[in-house]
Parts: sequence; C-alpha cells; structure tokens
Amino acid sequence: MKYILILSFLSLFISSSFAQSKTEQKIINILKTQDAEWNKGNIDGFMQTYWNSDSLMFIGKSGVTYGWKNTLNNYKKGYPDTSAMGKLDFTLIDIKKLSRKYYHVVGKWHLTRSIGNLQGHFTLLLKKIKGKWLIITDHSS
Repeated sequence: MKYILILSFLSLFISSSFAQSKTEQKIINILKTQDAEWNKGNIDGFMQTYWNSDSLMFIGKSGVTYGWKNTLNNYKKGYPDTSAMGKLDFTLIDIKKLSRKYYHVVGKWHLTRSIGNLQGHFTLLLKKIKGKWLIITDHSS
C-alpha cells in the first residue's frame, strides 16, 4: 500500500511540474493562431498577434524593422501570394516567464513550399497589454 501511495504522489508531482500554466497555454494558442492564419494565406490575421504600435520591433535577415504597419508591409512584400507563403509549422523550444507582464519564447519555424522550403528559428518577447498577450519583439532568422 505504501508503495502505491508513493508512486501516486510521485506521478502527481511529476505531472504537475510539467503542466503548462494558463498563460503558457495562451502563448501556445497565439502561435497556433499565427500558424492557422498563415496557412489560410491571411497575413493580416497572422499580424493580429503582434502589438499594433510603432514600437513593435521585428529583427530579420534585413535588419531591424520598427512598427506594426512596416512589419506587415515587409511580410506582404516577402510573401506576395500563397505559393510564396507555403504552409507554416512551428516547433516550440522554450517558454520562460520573465515577470507578470513578460514572457520569452524560443522556437523553430518551417515553411513547406512548392518553390522551395524555408526554415529557421525565432525568439519572441510577449507583453501583456490591456489584458492581452501580444508579441512586442520578434527576432526570426
């Protein structure tokens, strides 16, 4: 009986230590939203997960872009149609809580495209703004 109780306690402890917080699940849902919108060919919908501000920072192969509108325009220029967009898939590597208002996310992205696949890594900084988690910095390479 003691053995069963110890195993039950250990199992509960292990599963709770790996459980995701509600905030982490919300952040995972943000990535799922991005994935779904991208795969529908909807860059405008994809961009709804970003902070709509001139202070949004996107760092990519061409350097730093500031602002939501500029980031949107760069996406539309780089991915003018669904064949260029392909199908997006994310692999989450790490989510870290920095504070009550900030999370740091690291992952991989992969585009499956008929014109040639692309892939790389990303680092996101998310901030809770007016009760909503938004990407305020994106470094994708």
